[in-house]
Amino acid sequence: MKILVTGGAGFIGSHIVDAFQAAGHRVVVVDDLSTGFQENIPSNAKFYRLDIRDPQLSDVFQMESPDIVCHQAARANVRESMQEPLLYASVNILGSLNLLECCRRHGTQKIIYASTGGAVYGEPQTVPVTEEHPVNPLDPYGASKHVVEHYLYLYRANFGLGYTVLRYPNVYGPRQNPYGEAGVVAIFANQMLKGDQVTINGTGDQERDFVYIADVVRANILALERGDGEICNIGSGIGHSVNQVFAVLAGLSEYQTPPQHGEAKPGEVSRIYLDATKAARQLGWKTEVSFEEGLRMTLDYFRNSTRDWSRPVGNLVGSQS
Repeated sequence: MKILVTGGAGFIGSHIVDAFQAAGHRVVVVDDLSTGFQENIPSNAKFYRLDIRDPQLSDVFQMESPDIVCHQAARANVRESMQEPLLYASVNILGSLNLLECCRRHGTQKIIYASTGGAVYGEPQTVPVTEEHPVNPLDPYGASKHVVEHYLYLYRANFGLGYTVLRYPNVYGPRQNPYGEAGVVAIFANQMLKGDQVTINGTGDQERDFVYIADVVRANILALERGDGEICNIGSGIGHSVNQVFAVLAGLSEYQTPPQHGEAKPGEVSRIYLDATKAARQLGWKTEVSFEEGLRMTLDYFRNSTRDWSRPVGNLVGSQS
């Protein structure tokens, strides 16, 4: 089948593109390269450099007629969303609506939507968090991602557009930008290997659900055929603190310098990890890569990488074909 992947030049999206191609699907990538890298996109994938809010997105759908849309594109920085709530509403909500309208008008069968399990629930009442937990996001990023979930239900009920929502945990692994605002594993790994000072925001006791990229990719592959009309947490059900991430990576890299502690980030919850029982039932999914093994593979990637991460993000010249 033909699959259009938004955000396919990004960390998560590019791994999904690789997996879809490996499974024999034809893949079209839409990405504005604001945070993605064109070098992440396979040369045999059709690429359109385009903002998902752009009216020309309809032209892409007219030309490509995708069977499935895998929607990974979003602004995804909690701290930035607190400062730029209008930008997050514009990209994440209006951009997604533009995408949904394209799906409706051009006969797309289903959309797989990357939501956030780490930000939609707010400060959880109990952990691990199930999908039935109240949704009370503490930041505009989480709010913007959740709004689109309602529109997906609306488009399925009124127009027959299938969907599966995957509420992601903290995803980490190769290709994550170590100079971004998010992605503590990539940031720490890069700093430790360079011998730089590592700074932990807040006490470091805040707990997150860390899941390796390969497991998240597998959830998207399973969602091609399963989970229609469902919202599924994608998580390990285990919380690990930022201090634990530091300690494991420091041990693996033989990093000896104690961390500094900076101010806590506004809008962040103190503890969240996700119950993925529903994903096991609906998708046949569960994590396969352990926390320690995932950190080791990520560290090995950065240790062996010759990639120049120092250039500004998104400055590559895009191409359309």
